Formats: sequence, structure tokens, C-alpha cells
Amino acid sequence: MRTLILIALVGLAAQLVDGSLGMAYGVTTTTLLLAIGTNPAAASATVHLAEIGTTLVSGVSHWRFGNVDWAVVLRIGIPGAVGAFAGATFLANLDTSIAKPLMAVVLLALGSYVLLRFTVKGLRTDTLGKPLRWRFLAPLGVVAGFLDATGGGGWGPVGTPTLLASGRIEPRRTIGSIDTSEFLVALAASLGFLFALGSQGINVGWVVALLVGGVIAAPIAAFLVRLLPARVLGAAAGGLIVITNVRTLLGLEAVEAFAAVAAIPIYVALVAVWAGAIGWSVKQHRAEVAVARTGAVAASDPADVESDRAGV
Repeated sequence: MRTLILIALVGLAAQLVDGSLGMAYGVTTTTLLLAIGTNPAAASATVHLAEIGTTLVSGVSHWRFGNVDWAVVLRIGIPGAVGAFAGATFLANLDTSIAKPLMAVVLLALGSYVLLRFTVKGLRTDTLGKPLRWRFLAPLGVVAGFLDATGGGGWGPVGTPTLLASGRIEPRRTIGSIDTSEFLVALAASLGFLFALGSQGINVGWVVALLVGGVIAAPIAAFLVRLLPARVLGAAAGGLIVITNVRTLLGLEAVEAFAAVAAIPIYVALVAVWAGAIGWSVKQHRAEVAVARTGAVAASDPADVESDRAGV
């Protein structure tokens, strides 16, 4: 029971981040399942089965708050489903001894990307409103869907920053569209795992626990996406994913001797970098807010400002 409660809480926290950021549900929950010894293919299958429900609720919530561009959902979601089915079939046929470190490396790379992307870079605004076409979205969907199924997460870490970097769609609609299209990806990946594995290794209780936590968080996250600073959340989620998957890699038998000597210094260095990234992200967010407020004041009519000061 304690394990189920923990998994549900992780599902809730991961969905809060995912629904606010457009990423990190899959990589966070898969990382947890791997850490407690789950087979990599079964871990990814468990997460994707839960995501069928969480992404459906999340998509409806984002739609209700006006965060969804349906043209983007279809253009990226359908190719993403194709890539996810292929990725699920590929992972299901890998030997476990190969799959576990492979998945940890993929998750580590995705976590590092999330951490760097949201710590270092801001968001473009100069191309806002320009169309996103099939020739851009379809290849992106296939790659992101494949990585999502093989890594237990990747749809958001690949899709969300790429769309944000394009600057063609506002952040809240980017996040809402990625979260909504992920329903197609989760459904296709689940079908791929079920065809390849059956129900082997899938713990139904864990699926339900992740689903319950995610469903509770989904509507809250769809509302919070308008309020919370994506830059800070991205740095926090990315650092957590990096540290957890470094732990997985250091736990491999092949690096046991190295880990015995180097594990503590590595963890200390990673925590320091993570704390620094969060601190920098908070500082940059405050600076961006200050610049935005200054611009708003400068754009105001001086006469109106004087009238406000005079109480007129």
C-alpha cells in the first residue's frame, strides 16, 4: 500500500509539472519505476497505459482553458503515434540487460536537455503567429514518439522545447497542444507494448496509482500553466531526472568499482549544479518580469499615469 501511495504521489507531482511545462510526466514516472527495479519495457508500458487516462483528462482541461491548437495536435500527434508504436515494438524486443542502461542513457540525455533548455535559453517571440507546417511537425512527431516509447518519456522534452524555440505559437498553446496530442502517442505506444509483451510485467495496481495521481493533477496543471514560470519548473524537473538516472547508471555492475569511489563527489557536483540552475532560472525569470513591467509602463500614456497619480 505504501508503494502505491508513493507512486500515486509521484504521478500527481509529475502531472503537475507536465501539465504546466508540457513535459516530464513520462521521464519522471519511468525513472521512479526503474529505480524500484521494474523491467524497462514493463516500466514504459505501465507509464503509457496510465498516460492514456492522464493525457485524455489533461487534453480536455487544456481545451477548456483555451490552450489547444487543434491543427498542431493533428499534424504532430498522428506521426507521433506511428513513431511511438515503432519504439514500443523495438524496446519490447531488446534484452533487459541492454534495455535498462539504454533507457537510463536516453532519460539522462532528455533530462539534461530539459535542464539546459530552460536554464540557459529564453523563449522566442519574433515569429509568433506564423504557421507550423506538416513538413516540420511530421518528422518531429515521429522522432519524439519513438523516443517517448523507448525512453518511457520524450514526447514533451523533444516536442515542447522545439515548438517553443520556433516562436510560432504562444507558450500556453504549445504546452496544451503537446499534452493533448500525447493521448495519441500514449495509445499507440500502449498498443505496441501489448502486442509485443501482452500483460507480462505490467502491474495493474501501479497503472491505477499513476492514473489516479495524474487525473487529480491534470485540471490543476492546465490552470497553473497560465501562472507558473516555465523556466523555473523546467530547471527543477530536468535536474531531478538527471540525478535519478545518473544513480541508475552508477548502480550498474559494470561500473561498480568506479561508483564506489566516485559516486558521492558526482552526486555533490550534480546537486550543486541543479541548485545553481534553479537559482539562475529564478533570477532570470524575475529579470524578465521586471523588463516586461518596465515596457508596460513606458508604453502607457504619460497623461494617464499623471491622472492616476493625482487620483483622477
